[in-house]
Amino acid sequence: MDLRADHFALFGLNRGFRLDLSDLDSRYRDIQARVHPDRFADAGEAERRVSMQWATHANEAYQTLKKPLERAKYLLHLAGHDIQAESNTAMPADFLMEQMEWREAVMDARNGGDHHELEHLHNRLRGDINGRYAELGELLDDAGDHAQATDRVRRLMFLEKLLHEIDDALASLEE
Repeated sequence: MDLRADHFALFGLNRGFRLDLSDLDSRYRDIQARVHPDRFADAGEAERRVSMQWATHANEAYQTLKKPLERAKYLLHLAGHDIQAESNTAMPADFLMEQMEWREAVMDARNGGDHHELEHLHNRLRGDINGRYAELGELLDDAGDHAQATDRVRRLMFLEKLLHEIDDALASLEE
């Protein structure tokens, strides 16, 4: 195995946004079974260190590939496209208005203790996000349109954050 291999090569996968997650899980378990540090407990220092490096690399690769947003960011990175998450926060006005409306609805439901409305918002947003991931798969895997994909990833970062806020609001009502 090559520690310099990209995450897809590490698991013997073709580079692409659309992945069979159960296949990824299986490949991850196979690698961990071979390189887990427990298997090298009686080995020399160098072998234990290499085992730890491999296990760490496999964990990082797996965590990146199993999450669609992280996988998309990684694919864009491999293609040489910087999403400029920290330096470019500009978004179209209609998208920002939509975000404000979502946040107001979440705040109203949270302040009103409306668990049902928060679940409704969560389900609507999850559906919207899933549709956007399908579009992202087409942009990355079919069209190779990295510029558009970069824009979609930046939008999805906002939406995923909003989804976490809804989940936090739901959790706060359950306490």
